Amino acid sequence: MAKKVVRVTMPTCIAPMRIDVFIRKCADSQMRKCAVLIRPSTRSRINGFTFTELVVVILVISLFVLLAVTNFSGLLRRSTFSAQANELVSTMQMAATAAAESDRRYEVIIDITEQCYTLRQITSPQLPSDVLEEEIIVKNDFNNNCRVVSVLFDDLVSTDEEHQKAFFRAGHAGWQAGGKIVLIDDSEQPYSVVVNRLNGVVALREGDVELLMPKRQDEVPF
Repeated sequence: MAKKVVRVTMPTCIAPMRIDVFIRKCADSQMRKCAVLIRPSTRSRINGFTFTELVVVILVISLFVLLAVTNFSGLLRRSTFSAQANELVSTMQMAATAAAESDRRYEVIIDITEQCYTLRQITSPQLPSDVLEEEIIVKNDFNNNCRVVSVLFDDLVSTDEEHQKAFFRAGHAGWQAGGKIVLIDDSEQPYSVVVNRLNGVVALREGDVELLMPKRQDEVPF
C-alpha cells in the first residue's frame, strides 16, 4: 500500500520584518532628537568664539589707547616748567660728571636771545667762536612755560643786552666758574639754577636767590 506524503506549508513570519522597521524608525527618531540637541551647542560654540575675538580686539584697542595716553602725558610733562628746568639741571650735571671722569672738557651754552641751551664737548685747545656740529651732545629749546631771563657768574660777570650768551665750562677739576641761571615760569615766578664751583653741585631753587661769591684769600682765616 503506497504511503501518501503530506506537505505542510508553514506560514511566513512577518513579525521580524515589522520589528526591524520599528527599530529603524526609532533610530531615525533618536537621530533627529540628537540633531536638535546638537544644533544649539554648535551655535553656542560659534557665538562663544565670536565673543572671544571681540574681547581680544577690545583689549588690543585699549592697549593702543593706553600707549597714546602715556605718550601724550609724557609730552605734557616734558613741556612743564619743572620738567624743562630739571632737564637743564641734569644736562649741566652730566657735563660736570663726564668732565670729572675724563680729561675732556665740556661747555654748556645758555642763549637768551634764542631761548635755548647747548651742551658740547670741547675738542679744540682754543675755543672756536662757532660750535661744531660734531661737538654737540644736547641741544634743547625753552618755551613759554620756562624761559631764561639772565645769567650771573660768581665773579660778577653777567649777561646784558650786548652779551646774550653765557658759557659754563667744566673740566677735570670742576667748573671754571659758578653762577646762577634765572628762569621764569608762565606766571613770571622766578627760579634759579645754581652752579656751585666749589663742590660742583647744580641745583634748582625757588626764587632769584642770592649768589654766594667765593671769598678772597685775605678773607679766609686759615
